[in-house]
Amino acid sequence: MSVMSSPLEFLELLAREAAPVEFEGPLVAARSAGLPADRIAELEQAKTVALRVRALLERRRRRESELLSLYDTVSDLAGLRDLDEVLRAIVHRARHLLGADVAYMTLNDAERGDTYMRVTDGSVSARFQRLRLPMGAGLGGLVAQSGAPYVTANYPQDERFHHTREIDAGVGEEGLVAILGVPLRLGSTSIGVLYAANRSARPFAREEVALLLSLAAHAAVAIDTARLLAETRAALAELSSANTTIRAHSASVERAAAAHDRMTALVLRGGGVEDVTAAVTEVLGGALLALDTEGRLLARVGELDEPDRADIVEAVAASRTEGRSVRRGQLWYAAVVAGAENLGALVLHPEGELADADQRILERAALVTALLLLFRRTVAEAEGRVRGELLDDLIARPLRDIEALRGRARRLGVDLDAPHVLVAVDDDAIAATGSARQRVLSWATTYASTRGGLAAARDGRVVLMLPGQDAGGSARAVSRDLSRVTARPVTAGASGPVTGPTSLATAFQEADRCLAALGALGRAGQGASTAELGFVGLLLGTASGGGDAEVSRFLASTIGPVVDYDARRGTALVRTLESYFGVGGSLARAAEVLHVHVNTVTQRLERVGQLLGADWQKPERALEVQLALRLHRLRTG
Repeated sequence: MSVMSSPLEFLELLAREAAPVEFEGPLVAARSAGLPADRIAELEQAKTVALRVRALLERRRRRESELLSLYDTVSDLAGLRDLDEVLRAIVHRARHLLGADVAYMTLNDAERGDTYMRVTDGSVSARFQRLRLPMGAGLGGLVAQSGAPYVTANYPQDERFHHTREIDAGVGEEGLVAILGVPLRLGSTSIGVLYAANRSARPFAREEVALLLSLAAHAAVAIDTARLLAETRAALAELSSANTTIRAHSASVERAAAAHDRMTALVLRGGGVEDVTAAVTEVLGGALLALDTEGRLLARVGELDEPDRADIVEAVAASRTEGRSVRRGQLWYAAVVAGAENLGALVLHPEGELADADQRILERAALVTALLLLFRRTVAEAEGRVRGELLDDLIARPLRDIEALRGRARRLGVDLDAPHVLVAVDDDAIAATGSARQRVLSWATTYASTRGGLAAARDGRVVLMLPGQDAGGSARAVSRDLSRVTARPVTAGASGPVTGPTSLATAFQEADRCLAALGALGRAGQGASTAELGFVGLLLGTASGGGDAEVSRFLASTIGPVVDYDARRGTALVRTLESYFGVGGSLARAAEVLHVHVNTVTQRLERVGQLLGADWQKPERALEVQLALRLHRLRTG
């Protein structure tokens, strides 16, 4: 017998891990060599033993591979970073180790009361990958209910479990036939199923079931570990959030205390609204506006445009009703109130969100602002009374102790020897309710004091003594600004400029006569000075008892026909008369002023004679016509 026909050859085949078919080689060679039957039987027995050894070695290698995969799975769990990655790795290893076509995992959904596909490996069907299974349905339902592994060699034909159209359609689209399912268990609770499946009928060995059970146990541990980690992270996040909230609350309380101390110090040392707004923005950041009741700006810190007036009114009303600051968009509003009286508002655009304590800072600032505004008003009213009493003494007759008056004026910052104008405001501006009258006087006091002047109420008038030399301009400014405050036309007459305390009483009387003349001329709601009205103003002011009706009758009887003729025909007879009298009765010079021919002037004056009568140029009548023309000009502006 040759060496190649020896049983030792099977050991060599085992050593080089030859395929099973190669173990037939020594037998074929022995038969070809014509060895005796007993030797061939010996070789047959050696081959059988060798194949058993080979199978044992293969099982051990496979077990070693399985253990290595389980070890890798444990390592994955130990370094768990992402649950999805770990579950995908487990399902992939299950498919690889069992040599299955597809491996997949389903988990129970307690909220929806069903089971859903969690991970797949080797799947090609989108429908299968999106399956949701009713509890207890399919092979997985049987595994979940019993808590034991189940194997089917032919799923479509297996009647041991409940089939559903949806499950069968998904399994059919994937082409699965043989399926092994093992439970995912946490203690006594089943949380899902791990599967291995093939697209052809085949049994699953006991070792494969045990391996899949081991992988399922690891998958359950991974899921539970991920749950515990998630709960731990959530608890840590809650603790961190609570700690952050506590720190933020503590910081806001400290800010509120510091702001309270600072605003208290501001009040004690006589600070103003500007100081309060600066203090608030230093504590809270952002930009802040302080507004009065009319929406006018009292103070501004930072870049912030004034909101729409309607938005301010609505927000302040809400703040007063709720008794705290309110938010509108990105802005916070706090009403500045004293009792039932609205004094204004604070409008804050913070850099970030405001905590409750931060809102209290804004509300405390509104309270301090109200106190400062009330204090300022009290001081202004006291100063206004002093200023009003001084002006009342200056325009009274006779003056007493002029030097004492000068001394009082100097203490108020007023130089009586500098040029001043006197402005008188009509009765209608203050002939209303007491609050409206006080409002007009308060405005006049503030208006005059900010310009270094005085204001007072006297004989139903509001009188202002203002530094300067433009009496007419001052009257028009007072008329315009006070009309806006009262929302009604205000007439203002002025006189001056005058210097020295002794001339103020006379100037007041002239301003009063100018005011009466404006009323007689029908120029209510305007402002003018006695110098601008000329002698007509003096006459009308002196004879103010006639009123506007008397002036209208005088105009109608003197030049009314000429005015009416111009209005009807669009002619220029009134202008021609003014030019004619303005050049001393010269026809040629009147023609030059009017830029017309002398004959045209002559024809126009003839028409005037037809309308007014032939005696219109006689001295007495001519004076009346000229006075009427001046009144008409003043009335029409």
